[in-house]
Amino acid sequence: MDANPPARRRGRSRREQRRRRKAKRRRMIWAVTSVVTLIGGATTYAITGSDSGESSSSARAKAPSPPAVSARAKAGEASADASEPLPSPTPTQKPFDLEPALAPVTALFGDNRMSVAMLDVNSGAMATYGHDAFDTASIVKVNILATLLLQAQDQGRTLSTEERAQAAAMIQKSDNDSTSALWTRIGSAPGLDAANERLGLSETQGGEGTVWGITQTTAEDQIRLLQSVFGDKSPLSEASRTYIQDLMRHVVGSQVWGVSAAADSGTTALKNGWLKRTQTQKWDVNSIGRIQHEGHVYLMAVLLNGCSTQEVGISIVEQASRASVTAFSRRLKEKSTT
Repeated sequence: MDANPPARRRGRSRREQRRRRKAKRRRMIWAVTSVVTLIGGATTYAITGSDSGESSSSARAKAPSPPAVSARAKAGEASADASEPLPSPTPTQKPFDLEPALAPVTALFGDNRMSVAMLDVNSGAMATYGHDAFDTASIVKVNILATLLLQAQDQGRTLSTEERAQAAAMIQKSDNDSTSALWTRIGSAPGLDAANERLGLSETQGGEGTVWGITQTTAEDQIRLLQSVFGDKSPLSEASRTYIQDLMRHVVGSQVWGVSAAADSGTTALKNGWLKRTQTQKWDVNSIGRIQHEGHVYLMAVLLNGCSTQEVGISIVEQASRASVTAFSRRLKEKSTT
């Protein structure tokens, strides 16, 4: 017997109101996304610091144009009839703790914060260090392109010539003007957040207004994004995944750093980000990608902030990448022999 029917009815009514409001917000988000996708918008800079899309160090010379990508990438294919499987799952087994392996690196950093996540593609085993949220800087550009392609799939179309040119410049050269144009095209943060619900990213929130570079994310969410790009279980079609992969494999030479330092064979696919915050004058330096090491294929994300210079940040990210891969590979070998 219901001992307090009015209270329970009120509780049910509130829950129903929340459910309806949430559904309405989702409809509004996709409505805004559709309108912005059709009308485009003015291109604006999205970074408040110095994430110019190219290295600020004089030691990193201006790189030549990136090499040609595959025919599928040039076409910017996005299959209209692609199935919509569930987002790439996060492994359920307990992740391997990278803290001991990273102790020599973290001892160098002072006020810096860092987070690392790795996935062994074959076994599904994970390794992690830290769980804080960080500014994305330019690694969000992979997420923006995944959102654009997902929206194109929904609309039953391929990318336009202009969109393909902007996407290539955004990923291969880290061009900010192209990124800002595509950020507007996808509906800015509401469009990104709506796509991320389908891509399985639960800890990423788009930056306010035009400031896409301060989108917040975690290393583990970046692994989920990479699973959607490089794995089969993804809302992205095979053509869309291949397109992003090809661009990430052909970034300009001056931007091949970060997680690539831990690779010992094969072709690395990556995207890096760097951002100098105007208030603190400290640098965020991030790197995500797919690498090969000792016969294993890893998806990897290293997020770092509080660096005194970009070059110091790059050095720490690369040291952390090598230490993490070495320790995780050793752990996987030990498990395979027991």
